Amino acid sequence: MYIALLTYTAPETEVDYALPDHSDWLRTQFTRGIFLVSGKGTGAADHVILTRPVLRGKLDAVLASDPFVVQRLARYDVIEFTATRTAQELLAINEAIAS
Repeated sequence: MYIALLTYTAPETEVDYALPDHSDWLRTQFTRGIFLVSGKGTGAADHVILTRPVLRGKLDAVLASDPFVVQRLARYDVIEFTATRTAQELLAINEAIAS
């Protein structure tokens, strides 16, 4: 699984202009089943995304297609981790990783 941390690289006024396209892109990734959770960050990241386990190359390609990235308004830092403990509600996801 991955945690993707998005950081703005442009003024928020420029980022706001591209927000509708970014929101559509997020919706698409949820529909495709790649993203599990997303939201506004506090502190080090402007946004945080928790993804399903996918091949890293696929994730990199998905993140590179974010309109914020395409327009050079933001960048992603990605943290990969292996879930060793899982809440009951997410157990099916963790079992998919193990198989």
